[in-house]
Amino acid sequence: MADRQKETAVIMSQECIAPDVYSMWIHTEKIAGSAVSGQFISMYTKDGSKLLPRPVSLCEIDRQKGGIRVVYRVTGTKTGTEQFAALNSGDTIDILGPLGNGFPLDAAEITGREAKDCRAMLIGGGIGVPPLLELAKQLDTETIMVMGYRDQQFLKAEFQEQGSLYIATEDGSAGTRGNVMDAMEENGLSADIIYACGPAPMLRAIKQYSTEKDIVCYISMEEKMACGIGACLACVCKSKEIDGHSHVHNKRVCKDGPVFLSTEVEI
Repeated sequence: MADRQKETAVIMSQECIAPDVYSMWIHTEKIAGSAVSGQFISMYTKDGSKLLPRPVSLCEIDRQKGGIRVVYRVTGTKTGTEQFAALNSGDTIDILGPLGNGFPLDAAEITGREAKDCRAMLIGGGIGVPPLLELAKQLDTETIMVMGYRDQQFLKAEFQEQGSLYIATEDGSAGTRGNVMDAMEENGLSADIIYACGPAPMLRAIKQYSTEKDIVCYISMEEKMACGIGACLACVCKSKEIDGHSHVHNKRVCKDGPVFLSTEVEI
């Protein structure tokens, strides 16, 4: 990928926006200038014992200021994410990106509708919520957003600025008690095209739903990665077609994805 660049970037700001969830703005004119919604970056720790980077999806892209925003969850004391959380404004971090492919923005063309008559539904779960914010900002169709959380919500105000937002929480503390599918059913939601990002069980249910309703659906898959550039085959998923790289029914999530047409892959 010609636009992919590894660099030492400066952190513009960082804050904790929910328990163990952090929002970081990074100054990188190269990545901000070429990245699209749905792509991700690899973030490197300063710990020599952790050679592999951590993939983190892009939450927002600010081309004017040359910045990208990532929202990530600290998942333990040995994952490297806890080191990211300790960084402050002015500190530096090594990153590589933009990586992967992004969400298609021509929703009206894909569905064969006029933009004013096309309704897109964005469905996110857990740490799969952040990648959908930039997409919500860029789509030029009516946008409905359904976001699922265990309990603590984040990015709620930002999503409300982009359209109609529906919340599902496992503990029932806000919105619909249950998952995103429960929220869709409770509120009678429908759409012409679906974009989704989240854990595999959620994506599996959305794929089944979109197939039954004959709705075009794009999913962004979460997968553990190693190299992040498609060389190591550590993040493959099963695919309908034979992959030209591995010559088997596999797709590389980091290189061929993370965004796929739902009918392309098995979940």
